[in-house]
Amino acid sequence: MVTPAIKKGTLSTGAVEGQFKIAAIGEGKCTLASYNRRDFFKISLVTDGRSNSLQYGSAGIFEGRPPAIVFLNPQVPYSWKSPGGEEETQGYFCVFNDAFIGASAELVGFSELLFSAQQSPVYFLDNRQREYMVMLFRRMREAADTDYVYKDELFRSHLSLVFHEAILMRQLSDKERLPKAEERIATQFLRLLNAQFPVDLPAGLVGLKKASDFSDQIAVHVNHLNTAVQKATGKSTTAHINERLIAEARSLLCYTDHSVSDISFGLGFEYQTYFNRFFKKHTGMTPMELRKRFGEGKAH
Repeated sequence: MVTPAIKKGTLSTGAVEGQFKIAAIGEGKCTLASYNRRDFFKISLVTDGRSNSLQYGSAGIFEGRPPAIVFLNPQVPYSWKSPGGEEETQGYFCVFNDAFIGASAELVGFSELLFSAQQSPVYFLDNRQREYMVMLFRRMREAADTDYVYKDELFRSHLSLVFHEAILMRQLSDKERLPKAEERIATQFLRLLNAQFPVDLPAGLVGLKKASDFSDQIAVHVNHLNTAVQKATGKSTTAHINERLIAEARSLLCYTDHSVSDISFGLGFEYQTYFNRFFKKHTGMTPMELRKRFGEGKAH
């Protein structure tokens, strides 16, 4: 069995190196669920096979009926369900981190539109779009096996074409003219929100926690921010903030040994009791109850 290696890019941002990987679904036992990591964006091109269902955070369940292309934000928890078995699914996927696309201002802007300001992560393709996307992904997969000196630039240029095609599909389906004022503001808000996660304790701390914190950063009135985010995403500013805090709290409680006190402080709560009430209100259990249940589940 040959498992495709991570293709590391040449860009370094501090201690974070740009990384890009592409593989065919089924290659090296890669599936739709492969490389489900919190620091990697993921694009899945599903060309053939049975329909799969995607549970995408609090946004709900989406049908992944082929042919389709799916843009998955690393900060949104997701899971695939494949009634017919994933071995019947065909296509490609690629994953990359912030540092990899950070070399291109264009890619950074496009990624914010496609991964942050999402109505749906799934885009269905007609025959022409399917052939075009397959050509782009196949070319990137072939390039991954070469020693081409400018391989990273080739990957970025092809990602740009993938992004352009998806944005065009969204514009045509929604009959929108990008960028709208509301979407620009919502994108800025989501970029600031996402930039705070994942929280790297003890040094990392959430500094922006209220809608007014974000409106000050964006230089708009808080009411204008709330209206823009609601119109662009269908959810309130507070809902976005709370969902991210809860998702991060779950991750820290289940996958780290940090104390509840340290986690609550890192997430911007002055007192642990405030965090306990907030967490129980949104999950139905206390932080310690979640950690205990998770530990018991791992033991079985």
